[in-house]
Amino acid sequence: MAVWLMKSEPDEFSINDLKHRQRENWDGVRNFQARNFMRQMALGDTVLFYHSSCKVPAIVGTATISKTAHPDPSCWNPESKYYDAKSTLEQPRWEQVELSFAGKLKRPITLTVLKAMPELEGFALVQKGSRLSVMPVAEPYWHTIQAKMLFES
Repeated sequence: MAVWLMKSEPDEFSINDLKHRQRENWDGVRNFQARNFMRQMALGDTVLFYHSSCKVPAIVGTATISKTAHPDPSCWNPESKYYDAKSTLEQPRWEQVELSFAGKLKRPITLTVLKAMPELEGFALVQKGSRLSVMPVAEPYWHTIQAKMLFES
């Protein structure tokens, strides 16, 4: 099983929203590299849920992939902010995956803490200018982060 990190702005969709809904499609990804990563996801893969573009960016919980990549219908809706006129029913350009809630951390693991960990030096999330919303988490980074995780009961 692979591990991924997916970023969301908490005022748009938070770990609490996922906890409440239990399952949700991860739609609106409009970056080809992030889309290609989603295409690699398999059922049961682990996702680190990360709050971004907020006062304290942090890993706040986990989810699992409960449905693999499939067309994101928002790309065909002209009223959606994610509309893409180049995407057709025959050749959709954008995809989404479904996440299922797995757990919420008692204490978020902040970006400041992650950057201070020498074991994560090569991890894309802690690199300057890292803006990708979906990224793989290599096994050594996963083990380092996992050791810091304490879940709510």
